[in-house]
Formats: sequence, C-alpha cells, structure tokens
Amino acid sequence: MSAEALIPQWQERVRNAQITGRPLRIRGGGTKDFYGERLEGEVFDVSAHAGIVDYDPTELVITARGGTRLAEIEATMQEAGQMLAFEPPLFGEAATLGGCVASGLSGPRRPYAGAVRDFVLGVRVLDGKGDDLHFGGRVMKNVAGFDVSRLMTGALGTLGVLLEVSLKCLPRPKAETTLVFEMSAPEAVRRINEWAGLPLPLSASSWHEERLHVRLSGAEAAVVAAKNKLGGQEIAGPEGETWWRDLREQRMAFFATASQLWRLSVKPTAPYADLGTFQMMEWGGALRWLNAASALDSETVREWAHDHGGHATLFRAASRHAGVFQPLQPALLDIHRRLKSTFDPAGILNRGRMYPEF
Repeated sequence: MSAEALIPQWQERVRNAQITGRPLRIRGGGTKDFYGERLEGEVFDVSAHAGIVDYDPTELVITARGGTRLAEIEATMQEAGQMLAFEPPLFGEAATLGGCVASGLSGPRRPYAGAVRDFVLGVRVLDGKGDDLHFGGRVMKNVAGFDVSRLMTGALGTLGVLLEVSLKCLPRPKAETTLVFEMSAPEAVRRINEWAGLPLPLSASSWHEERLHVRLSGAEAAVVAAKNKLGGQEIAGPEGETWWRDLREQRMAFFATASQLWRLSVKPTAPYADLGTFQMMEWGGALRWLNAASALDSETVREWAHDHGGHATLFRAASRHAGVFQPLQPALLDIHRRLKSTFDPAGILNRGRMYPEF
C-alpha cells in the first residue's frame, strides 16, 4: 500500500476515536517516548507514511513525510553538501522527521543557527477531527499570517499527526574545528558571552568538568583567523565531529549516569549556580543540564530557572511525579487549552503528553 493510500484509513480511525473518546498515542520511531508526560492511549503507528516528497538543493528546501527516518534525510542532504542547521538529536536510528518536529528538540548548533521552528516552512497535518490540513508551503517566502506550521513544532503531537513537513536547508560549512580550554564555569560563562559579541564563526559550545569546548564553522579563512585569535587546544577532523555528535545524541557518561536529567533553558548571561549536582552547559550558557543521582527539589530548580529568564524541564526520569514541564501561567494555559480544543476537540491525540490538563 502506498503512503498516500494510508491517509483515508487514518482519517476514519481518528474520526472513530473522536466518536468513542478513545485516545490515540502517535508513534513514529519511538526514540522520544521518554520525553514528555505519561504515554496514554492505543498506539497509532505512523512510521509507514514515509519518503522524501521533494528535494531540490538549489531551492534549499526539503519536503518529506512524517515517518521518514531522519538518518535518511540527513544522508540525502549530505550528498548535496547541505544540512539541517538546527542539528536535531536522533536518540536512535529509528528517529523520524515527524518526531523531530513534534518534540521540537535542537542540538548544539541551535543558538548560532536557529531552532527547529525557525526552519519549518510548512506542514500537512491530520487533526483530531480527521481533517487533512495544509499550512505554510514549500518555499522560503509564504503569505503573512498566523504561522500554524510552526505552532505544531514542539506540540508533541497533541494538535495533530504530522503527515508532511517542509524544512529550510543550509549549506554545510567549508571548514570546521573544535577548540578546548581549561577554565571554571563562571569564567566559561563570561568568556563565551564575550566571544558571542565578536565576529567569530561560533557554531557550538559546551562546558563540563572545567573544560570548555567551542566549535568554529564557516569559511576556511574565517575559521583559521578565529582559531588563531582564541587559542586553546585544537581537536580537528573526525575526532571533533564525533565529540559533538556524542553530545547531541547524549552518549556521554554525564547523561548515561543520571537518575534524573533536568534541562534548564535560561538567559545565556545567567550566572553559574551550584544546584547540588553535576552540571553541563551548552548554547553559550543558555542551556544547563543537571545530572542528579537522586531526586532534586523541583520547586528549587524551577524557581532558579524562572528567576533567570527561563524554565526547567524534567528531561529524563524514572518517575515524573514532579511534572515534566514548567507549570504554565493561567493566561498561557488558557491559550493551550483553546488551541487543543480547536485542533482536537475530543482530546484524543497524545492525551496528557504535554500537560495533564489536556
């Protein structure tokens, strides 16, 4: 059966679920099942709706079905000398494009190139009423208006099944290298923010255990000039690429040993704070990972993140009793509820995956 032939069947299934109120749990590759609140409902496997629909490297846009494996997309783009600039984590070879956009997770290059939603040009969605909807398009310039396609990014499938996604591509950098510096956390925060204000080809940064890693990407002359200006110990070639890939995929020991893994998104200038456990910083100081051997006080963690312009997410944990996402203020919660009722009035799609309230 062709991928397109599946859509009428899926529409019927969604409509039947809407009538009965039976929840459906959308699942592609399942590599991000750990992320978010509880998994509830009958599995709705969408992995068969796969394949690249359109890709013209000269247009810098790729369109693929939601069940297409990210590894296939990245390999196809690499052959054309291009990449997904937000460097999405896969967390397994079965990772799909739909899961990538639904989770909204970006990798090390995010603060310097942009987040997932910055590259989403258009989507095709099956909503909770069984309607096949199209938003945005397959070109860089779209008609102005409410950008529903980007609204689907990070919604964890609570607003609809991502059937197709169009993404903006970028050329791969001509040169790339990694520099390592020995320094304390406060010094790393100061230095990386100082460097961010200079014309340097920064593309990633990470601090852990008194070592700051910085990646430079761009034209060869720019990379060489920046390397000479900053100094540090150089890690070039495959070794440097592997280091950042392992960070992106959380294959490092820091992540493997965590009983609780917290993800704090804050202002890049937020001071380093000892929050009672091992810590790693990314994104020029804007992303703080907390590795806890035992449960941390969620109120303390979330209060600190809020006080520094951000929020805290319980990224991985055996128990989610503390709540995965930062509680929403009443006004924001109301907006979320209204969006949910518009796209999924019966509340059948990934029920409770983001917040228990919907």
